[in-house]
Amino acid sequence: MAVHVVLFEPEIPQNTGNILRTCVATNTRVHIIKPLGFELSKETLKRSASNHLDMAEYTLYEDFQDFESKNPGTYFYMTRYGKKPHSSFDFASVKDDIYLIFGKESTGIPYDRLRDHLDFCFRIPMSGNCRSLNLSNAVAIALYEVMRQLDYPDLSLHEVQKGEDFLESFDIHPFKKG
Repeated sequence: MAVHVVLFEPEIPQNTGNILRTCVATNTRVHIIKPLGFELSKETLKRSASNHLDMAEYTLYEDFQDFESKNPGTYFYMTRYGKKPHSSFDFASVKDDIYLIFGKESTGIPYDRLRDHLDFCFRIPMSGNCRSLNLSNAVAIALYEVMRQLDYPDLSLHEVQKGEDFLESFDIHPFKKG
C-alpha cells in the first residue's frame, strides 16, 4: 500500500511546487491531471519546490479517465462540500493504495465526480467565515493526517542532514548574562 496525491487541473505553479516539495518530504508520488494553468517546467516551479524538484516523483495524465485507468486503489476527494473531516477516515485500515484527490484552485473537483463518491469526500474543518484553504496547505494537512495514522512510514522522526543531536552540540546561551 502506498499513499498518492492527485492534483486535478492545477492552476497555480507555486501551489504545485509546494505540493511537490511536501510529497518529497513524505515519499509520496504525485499525479497531475491536465490541463494545467501553467507550463510545468523547472523554471515555473523552481522557487516553490526549492531544491527538491529533482527528487519529486510525478506523472502527468491527459485527463481523469487516463489517470483512473492506470491507478487502481481507494480514492478520497477533498472538497468544501464534504460532510466528514479528513481525520474521520481510518486510513490505516485501507488495504489498497490511497489516493488523495484535490481539485483545481478555482472550482475544485467536478460535482458529478463528487456526487458519485460521497462516502469518500472529506473536508478540513474551518470557520464558516472562510470558503477554503490554500491548496498546498490543504494537501499538507490531509497528507500528514494519513501519515500520522500510518505511523509515518519510512519517515525520519529526527534530523538526518545535520544529525539527531545537532542542537545539543552548541554551548550558546543567548539569554545568559556574563
